[in-house]
Amino acid sequence: MKIQVNARNRAHHFNATEGEKVLYAGLSGAVDLPYECGSGTCGTCKARLISGEIVDAWPEAPGRKYLKGDDEFLMCQCVAKTDASIEVASFVQAMEAGVCVPAALKGQISSAKLLTPDVIHLQIKLSQPMEFDAGQFVMIQVPGVAGFRGWSMVNYQREAESLEFIVKKKPGGGISEWLFNSQCTGVEVELFGPLGHATFYPGLSKNILCIAGGSGIAGMISILSRAAQDDYFHQYRGDVFFGVQTLKDAFFLDEFSRLRDQCGDKLNVTIALSKEDPPASALRDYPQLKFDTGYVHDVAGRHMQGSYQNVRAYLAGPPPMVDATVRILLQARLTTDNICYDKFS
Repeated sequence: MKIQVNARNRAHHFNATEGEKVLYAGLSGAVDLPYECGSGTCGTCKARLISGEIVDAWPEAPGRKYLKGDDEFLMCQCVAKTDASIEVASFVQAMEAGVCVPAALKGQISSAKLLTPDVIHLQIKLSQPMEFDAGQFVMIQVPGVAGFRGWSMVNYQREAESLEFIVKKKPGGGISEWLFNSQCTGVEVELFGPLGHATFYPGLSKNILCIAGGSGIAGMISILSRAAQDDYFHQYRGDVFFGVQTLKDAFFLDEFSRLRDQCGDKLNVTIALSKEDPPASALRDYPQLKFDTGYVHDVAGRHMQGSYQNVRAYLAGPPPMVDATVRILLQARLTTDNICYDKFS
């Protein structure tokens, strides 16, 4: 099917195959359509149907509450049945040369390892290498569970043959229940990506601030790995704040220690414990790291006071944590273009 999208600045054209979501078709055609979550939650990808026929694959999608008329739809949840013309309210550009254009591909879960009782580390071997930027995510669908979910990559290689993820168990969550209650190694999955705008490039030339809660730390590890590969912290400062409830809920502490040893004193990592004071064993076992008590956004606010000069902030975690962190950063006079996060939780 041929799709025409009329944006505020110009019209774009792309093709969609049978059953392909309109958003995914446009992005894989190098048309930078508006989106954030990619999974029917945020409403950012809403569009208006001008002509043609579309079918909504998830009429109950939470993001539909942002639609105002019967002719509006979510591009991430709808497929075209005929050639169609649609309209979006934003400016839309063609993707620049050299960017990582999203695409559909397949993969196989090659390993699954529990990091804590409710956090699992996955490695997925891809059917073909994928290029992505540090901080990006992909949409993943597993057999027997309806819909795609967005997971940030933990690893970073510009052209990766495998992707690594961490997933937190959520009671009643379709994919997480499947991961934690079945033998998932060897299972084939479908992926679409890379996606996301909260990315890091060594040419940024700013100090970086990473604030994450729980499994939101995944994309931060990717950013730190990219920065370490390019010796970024020889010139610029990095401050990382990782929030969990107790020390038993923490993971990747060995990885943080290794990065701290590799990058030196300009990289600081603080573990924020919201439900206990740091035990003595934490400082003994991880002398390269710092530990503090409180919610991660409050801990970051205390430690960063007066240290926001030339800073780009990256955030990830539960929406209330991200919202609270944004408020603190805005109060500290950090500009919105230097506060980066993707709403795909």
